[in-house]
Amino acid sequence: MMTDASRQALEGLRDLSTLKWYVIPMIAYTFLIYAKEFKKARTGGNWNAIFAGLTVFGLDFINETWNGWVFHLTQRSAVWTAPGETALRTMVGWNIEIMFMFAVSGIIYYYSVSDNPKDKILGIPDHWFWAIGYSIFCVFVECLLNKGGHLVWEYPLWYRSFAGVWLIFFIGYLPFYVGALLVIGMKTIRAKVITVSSIYTIAIAGNVIGLGLLGWVY
Repeated sequence: MMTDASRQALEGLRDLSTLKWYVIPMIAYTFLIYAKEFKKARTGGNWNAIFAGLTVFGLDFINETWNGWVFHLTQRSAVWTAPGETALRTMVGWNIEIMFMFAVSGIIYYYSVSDNPKDKILGIPDHWFWAIGYSIFCVFVECLLNKGGHLVWEYPLWYRSFAGVWLIFFIGYLPFYVGALLVIGMKTIRAKVITVSSIYTIAIAGNVIGLGLLGWVY
């Protein structure tokens, strides 16, 4: 039987009548951030901030895609559901506010790490320290959202328990920042482009299959 949170999430799914005016400045601020990075990259030749931003967003897109598949296959609930008020719910576990946050999270990560890959913080390589640190912070925020009822977890393994928190850490967030870490560490632009393109190909294919063959995108 479908959960109440799932029903609520489906009711306003991609309903453009729910759009709020604050989405417009959010779009503008996000575009501003990427436009500034694009301009700096064209001048200095360093595209890593943009690659980091696209990597984190793309990996979150993959997460939301398989989360939608879980909902379709179980017909009960996704692993996480975002049924609350939003300017636009794009998937059962994704909304426009979350999307804007992840669109810039990779750039925030990029500007947090040291230019010297040998630097360490508390004995941990700098790039890994920030990947772990931001993942822990994201898990903490997600627990707060869950406690407030804004993000609903249905399954025992994905819950505010010792095992559940670690699962959210290792599956829900750490791969995003490790992905950014690996991409910006690649030696050539070509390798970075191929990797980021592959991430989006996986996410888009998962949704195209759902829409084209099964008639849904959750």
